[in-house]
Amino acid sequence: MKFTETNLKDAYLVDLEPRGDERGFFARTMCCDEFDEVGLDSNFVQQNTSFSAQRGTLRGLHFQKQPHGEDKLVRCLKGAIVDVIVDIRKDSSTYLQHQMFELTSSNRLQLYVPKGFAHSFMTLEDDVEVSYLVTARYSPASEDGLRFDDEEIGIKWPLPVTVMSDKDANWPLIQARSEPLY
Repeated sequence: MKFTETNLKDAYLVDLEPRGDERGFFARTMCCDEFDEVGLDSNFVQQNTSFSAQRGTLRGLHFQKQPHGEDKLVRCLKGAIVDVIVDIRKDSSTYLQHQMFELTSSNRLQLYVPKGFAHSFMTLEDDVEVSYLVTARYSPASEDGLRFDDEEIGIKWPLPVTVMSDKDANWPLIQARSEPLY
């Protein structure tokens, strides 16, 4: 695997290194040793899959509050998404900065999202499937999120939102929060 630092502190793009022959190819999508060499947590305890039927579906911006923060390794298995992460670690040099990545079944890129980041994605096609590994078990009481249209973050989504949960549409704006995000 090839690890490429992003513009946001501690977040990485992970590119597969396929080895192929007439049958196709084989590639590792995760290896504890390689993650350890880069200093990334690879103690994944859960794997999640998301299917979205309609182009323009928006999921997120989600995060788990402390002490249930989680690292994620995100991959698009079918179709294409634009994946967005926002650094919400108050003491980080990239606090409230975001970056956008196109993950597709064709480019096979993965995104390593560290603890203390809000995470979201928008589908660029119909019938999209996304899978991600997480390093912490889901804790409903620790679930939180940011508004996709919060001007303090300033994300310019590539498509109009066609489908979104009520919960995601109604997360509080950053300015309205009395406690630190993470």
